[in-house]
This record gives sequence, C-alpha cells and structure tokens, in this order.
Amino acid sequence: MTGSLVIGCLWVLVATGTAFLPMRRQYPLGIMLLIAAPFLIVWIGYDFGWFVAVLAFAASVSMFRRPFMYFYARARGQKPELPR
Repeated sequence: MTGSLVIGCLWVLVATGTAFLPMRRQYPLGIMLLIAAPFLIVWIGYDFGWFVAVLAFAASVSMFRRPFMYFYARARGQKPELPR
C-alpha cells in the first residue's frame, strides 16, 4: 500500500471521527481536513491516475457538501445562515 493511500485512509478515519463531534467542535478539524483534501487528492492522482483522483474528489465533495454549498452561496453574493 502506498503512502498516499495510507494517508488517505487516515484522512477518512479522522473525517468520520470529526462527524461524531458536536457542530461547534467540528469547525477546526473540518477546516483542516477541507484544506488538506486537495493536496491528498493530487497525491493520490499522481500515484494512481486521474480516474482515481476523480473518485477521491467525488468522495470529498460528498463529505463536505454543506461547506461547499455555503461557499458557493457566498460566491454568488448571498448571505447564508450558519448552523448553531
């Protein structure tokens, strides 16, 4: 197993553990995971090809769909409401 897959598996485990935290405590870890995801996807794509990178991208978008929808709404000029 390559280093990119080991780190990818650890990323998934940390992301799953983060999902179990209360919403207030999810933000710091979630932001770190969101920042790390593109670098990890590029690394996986470098090791295994573009198709696997597309699958990894789809998985990360699936996990972070709410933050992506928030940033998309902000980019369009809307003021979306944050969860409490």
